[in-house]
Amino acid sequence: MSVLIKLQEAAGRIRHDAMTVYFAARDPRTPFFVRLLALAIAAYALSPIDLIPDFIPVLGYLDDVILLPLGIILVIRLTPAEVIEASRARASEAAAQPVSKVAAAVIVVIWAVSVAGSACWLFRASGP
Repeated sequence: MSVLIKLQEAAGRIRHDAMTVYFAARDPRTPFFVRLLALAIAAYALSPIDLIPDFIPVLGYLDDVILLPLGIILVIRLTPAEVIEASRARASEAAAQPVSKVAAAVIVVIWAVSVAGSACWLFRASGP
């Protein structure tokens, strides 16, 4: 099995675990402190902003490879087992739902219109 396939599988597991942590944070049976930690970890996992920017060789992926899994493990250990099982089931259901291509197209169109509008505004603002 190639390294790339192993990395893709690991990324899929981390994404599934991040969704599990997110659902655990929303469960009222989860202790308050753990809920806050879980929300922070889920937000960090889904955020485009990294503690260490990805363009830095090797170190850029260190937070994604080490810090994020450690945070997920910590939340899973601090959360009651029945909450984790229910959250894993919800994460699996959410992952199994089909992706809406129409919604993706709408988002792409919104971004394209925004970029075109910004370009027109900059062009007019820089003119005589």
